[in-house]
Amino acid sequence: MPRKPARTRTRESAKKKAPAAVETSASIAEQTAAFLKAGKKIDVIASGVSGQPSMAVNKNIKLGNKRAAS
Repeated sequence: MPRKPARTRTRESAKKKAPAAVETSASIAEQTAAFLKAGKKIDVIASGVSGQPSMAVNKNIKLGNKRAAS
């Protein structure tokens, strides 16, 4: 049975590089300026705050042998 020829990757099929971070930062700055110029407001969110609802269940577990004082 004859072997299939090995596939060679041509320059056209290779993945293209992502744009430089400078271009991305510049486009973000332009979009932000347009947003503010349109009269819209940017809300400041405190560090550690998430917009995702917590999927964890509060189990109310207390560790240790300490008893309440009478």
